[in-house]
Amino acid sequence: MKMTFRWYGSSDPVTLAAIRQIPGMHGIVSAVYDVPVGEVWPEEKILALKWEIEASGLTLDVIESVPVHEDIKLGKPSRDRLIANFSRTLHNLGRCGVSTVCYNFMPVFDWTRTDLARPMADGSNSLAFSTKTVEEIDVSKGIDLPGWDASYKPAELKALLAEYSTVGEAELWANLEYFLQRVVPAAEEAGIKLGIHPDDPPRPIFGLPRIVKNSADIRRIFAAVDSPANGLTLCTGSLGSDLKNDVVALTREFAPTGRVPFVHLRNVKVNAAGDFYESAHLSSEGSVDLGEVVRALYDAGFDGYARPDHGRMIWGETGKPGYGLYDRALGATYLNGLWEGTAKAYRAAGKA
Repeated sequence: MKMTFRWYGSSDPVTLAAIRQIPGMHGIVSAVYDVPVGEVWPEEKILALKWEIEASGLTLDVIESVPVHEDIKLGKPSRDRLIANFSRTLHNLGRCGVSTVCYNFMPVFDWTRTDLARPMADGSNSLAFSTKTVEEIDVSKGIDLPGWDASYKPAELKALLAEYSTVGEAELWANLEYFLQRVVPAAEEAGIKLGIHPDDPPRPIFGLPRIVKNSADIRRIFAAVDSPANGLTLCTGSLGSDLKNDVVALTREFAPTGRVPFVHLRNVKVNAAGDFYESAHLSSEGSVDLGEVVRALYDAGFDGYARPDHGRMIWGETGKPGYGLYDRALGATYLNGLWEGTAKAYRAAGKA
């Protein structure tokens, strides 16, 4: 398991120099942020990012994310040009030495939270989601929640939601399969493994369909194009925010297939209503047994990339919610400790 850390470029208050000091840190997960969605990422911009990261003593093997344009998800006539651009970006990334690309197929909203700074009993704060808050929102009057794509103006968002009013799960599945049938061969040619990110949260919101929610969905995605390049970003926090998902069982099912190139290891505390907050990484703090998830990855011979994903804001740190330095650094160290402990326990027991 190669430990990585999400970094948002030179404007990120968390510096590469600070990340480099986290024990066991292998590389950076990042993206080219100044190219409009749907356009090709120029090779020179990718190389500039790569060289900046490598100068700090870290690697850039994983990109998160290459955005999928809404026209592709909607199945509009422009999708063929946009899919071709996505494929060209994959080729450019491959030529620059990138091996893994995370992406998602969530309509309109990426991750959605109702609170970016929920106070915790220990004095920290964390990202949280309230089912009741979301259900009480009248979409026709606008949406004002943390976590939604602020690049959309209110009128643009309203128009986009109207376009999705005729798109159900069947249509979104068809559009995803159309996309995969065209980009997976490009990924194979580029030497890249794609990892689709689960829906966050893994349930319909605001009337929008969600199709990467559980093990059945993941099996269907794998079957759509049976290729090692068509894989999953296994996010324990996203999948774990639905108590019906057994994240350990999911890991034991999919990690041995070789189609999980990237994992997001974080914990969430979930209640029966579907409300959740993002807890500390320790298994005892949340609803996901990260110790058993790491054991399942070890048993599968996992040699891909992992990152601690979101963290609480602790010790008075400010910055991008969920993406501070301190708690994510603690998470990375904890996860590396789980991996080392599993390896040593197996060796002591005479196992591989």
